[in-house]
Amino acid sequence: MILGIDTSNSPLAIALVKDDTVLIEETQNLKINHSLTAMPAVEELMKKAKIAPADLTQIVVAEGPGSYTGVRIGLTIAKTLAWSLKIPLITVSSLKALAANGQGFNGMVCPIMDARRGTAFTALYDGVDLATVISDRHSDFREFLEQVQTHGQPVLFTGVDLEIHRPAIEEVLGDLAHFAPFQNRLPRASNLIALGAAEEAKEVHHTVPEYRRITEAEANLTKTIEGQNQ
Repeated sequence: MILGIDTSNSPLAIALVKDDTVLIEETQNLKINHSLTAMPAVEELMKKAKIAPADLTQIVVAEGPGSYTGVRIGLTIAKTLAWSLKIPLITVSSLKALAANGQGFNGMVCPIMDARRGTAFTALYDGVDLATVISDRHSDFREFLEQVQTHGQPVLFTGVDLEIHRPAIEEVLGDLAHFAPFQNRLPRASNLIALGAAEEAKEVHHTVPEYRRITEAEANLTKTIEGQNQ
């Protein structure tokens, strides 16, 4: 009995899977604060499925990248449950879980999470088996697209923030660009769980978010140190 949780971006995705069968899955995209809704949503999901916490055998959670707050909330819930229930904790890339919406595409899949100022959390995966072509990163998105273009293959873009970057995608990639339909742009916790099957369990207390960029405080500290060294 596996619980999947993804709060890494604005959508909230949770699911329960038993013996390779999805018992229940819910995805919200209502821009509601995860700190207020995530745990109650997990509790309600389990209540609907008539599953008690003691029935869980594993937790799979999106590790990032994405929203600092969102990633922390999901990981904190997952770590707390895994520790208190003494069950394995698995983490999966938030971007790879999103890219799973396009698995089977004859080309490559590019998940997008907008990070403002023309940047995005993104990566590039093989459409058939989701093997990593370009690893998860925080990047100037146009520069990333120029790197993608060098592969010369069709690319399927997915993610709720896709439309923000559509003009740049079309300009750089032209006919190589394909766009997932709206219903396939939201993360699915069942995909997260499926991907988790290939991952090893983490040591709960040492599991940390994969932000893929430094925090503002770290950036300010770096600038201060560089200024002092000049």
